[in-house]
Amino acid sequence: MKSIVILISGRGSNMEAIVHACQQEGWPARVAAVVSNKADASGLQFAAAQGIATAVVDHKAFDSREAFDAELARVVDTFSPDVVVLAGFMRILTEGFVRHFEGRMLNVHPSLLPAFPGLHTHQRAIEAGCKLAGATVHFVTPELDHGPIVAQAAVPVLKGDTPQALADRVLVQEHRLYPQAVRWLVEDRLTLANGVVIQRPDYADGVELLALAVAGILLLMLTRWTYVGLAAVVALSAGTVAARSP
Repeated sequence: MKSIVILISGRGSNMEAIVHACQQEGWPARVAAVVSNKADASGLQFAAAQGIATAVVDHKAFDSREAFDAELARVVDTFSPDVVVLAGFMRILTEGFVRHFEGRMLNVHPSLLPAFPGLHTHQRAIEAGCKLAGATVHFVTPELDHGPIVAQAAVPVLKGDTPQALADRVLVQEHRLYPQAVRWLVEDRLTLANGVVIQRPDYADGVELLALAVAGILLLMLTRWTYVGLAAVVALSAGTVAARSP
């Protein structure tokens, strides 16, 4: 069973969505730990209530980003993660940290990347007159919000939208999209080819499609046999009637 470590800085609503999906859908993985850079992050209480290990690495206790990231990586590594998930982790990570977990670390960003990387995405989308906004799950790379895209979800930008109203609609999609993307990574269904993510179809989906195809063929065969049988009965009946006619 694979191990997932989730990094948060606050409430961690996406973390909650991932934890629930992992438990309810029976992933071949477990959320081993939730780690925060803030001791008062409310998401830590949720994780503890679920029996998930928690840890805090306070960035204010370090003189540099490099020193903080080195300690953060050490703490995360104690849980032997196969997948690292950033869920509202409000720190820009150093290249050393990103390289250490490269290919197994995901982030969700509240825009349809490559549009609007960085902060204030909803305000910028409204000001730009965008008709669609959304969320993007991507692999984390040293360049902020520019990693290979795993999945996206779009929502309409409505007339009179405020940044908060738009953010609320996008967040609903994040809660659906992010657990799905994490599950794909856990199940080894994602590969990278020339910087592009390729998703392998779910075997279970393939089996279901095959079953439907077989059922369709059997139905056609049964239908054909039925028609042949009816034709034979009609022919025999016609012959019998003809034989009895004077």
